[in-house]
Amino acid sequence: MILPGLVDIHVHLRTPGGEHKEDFRTGSAAALAGGFTMLLAMPNTQPPLVTLESWHSAQTRAQNESLCDVFLYAGASAEKLNELPALANEAPALKIYMDQTYGPLRVRGLENLIRIFASWPASKPICVHAEGESVALALGLAATYNKHLHVCHVARKSEIELIAKAKAGGLPVTCEVTPHHLFLTQADAARLGPYGDMRPTLGTPEDQQALWQHLITTIDCIASDHAPHTRDEKELIDGSPPGVPGLESTLPLMLTAAAQGRITYARLVELLYTNPRRIFNLPEQADTFIEVDPLAKYTFPEHPLYTKCAWSPFSGMPMTGKVQRVVLRGQEVVRDGLVLNFR
Repeated sequence: MILPGLVDIHVHLRTPGGEHKEDFRTGSAAALAGGFTMLLAMPNTQPPLVTLESWHSAQTRAQNESLCDVFLYAGASAEKLNELPALANEAPALKIYMDQTYGPLRVRGLENLIRIFASWPASKPICVHAEGESVALALGLAATYNKHLHVCHVARKSEIELIAKAKAGGLPVTCEVTPHHLFLTQADAARLGPYGDMRPTLGTPEDQQALWQHLITTIDCIASDHAPHTRDEKELIDGSPPGVPGLESTLPLMLTAAAQGRITYARLVELLYTNPRRIFNLPEQADTFIEVDPLAKYTFPEHPLYTKCAWSPFSGMPMTGKVQRVVLRGQEVVRDGLVLNFR
């Protein structure tokens, strides 16, 4: 089966400042192995990408070191509001952290949020990490300032139902869901321990069911929220950082769902390619495609992972559907599931 080179709009490649967890080379290799030829990487790095200088530095490294196309979000910071106009000219979108996550990049206070929403151009999405009541606040700000809001990693029934009502009311809002919230629940979090800890945390079976029900209508994109940490970090006794890798497991999981009749292959292309490119106004990649075997059955992962953290919450899971080959701008970069010339 031939599919376009897929787009993951939510990854953490940990560069700059966290290269022991991941870097542009290893993260982009994991992307190619997973069928993704274009990535949008998050700005909660060290330092965070909240100034034009820091953004330019990181974007230059991404272009020089990545094996696929990588574009970087701008980060919203109450202390660097004056940087937003310049960042808006360069970055594909803005990321606001409204709730607790990994890293220091959280915006607090309604006044700061108002100033950010007011100053960012309507032509580019404002992406939010918003949970619970923060989703309602973000929707209200988007309505007030007529800005395109994109809600990241929606995880709860109440949140996706609120977004569905906002969409029905004509609000310019889009949203994404992660495979870990589609395939794992609180029961898996208890089983996995720190290796099943992420933000938002895993939900109830009722939350999971609501996400699947809205996958056909309300949800616009599937995004991995690839957020690697080392095993040593995950096993810290005094509190491990939240986040799980996902670039190499996202497409196999969704192909498995398609093989089971839970979703169509055509809808997968919409969620992993068509809608991401449209929402973020991303460039076309000429002569780029992936080949998958939709009937291949195996236990994930069949070969060592390319992500530097080298673990997955989905290890040992039976899968149906595998990436066989990836061609990027006419050059074969993955053959038989292996990234060529990586090591």
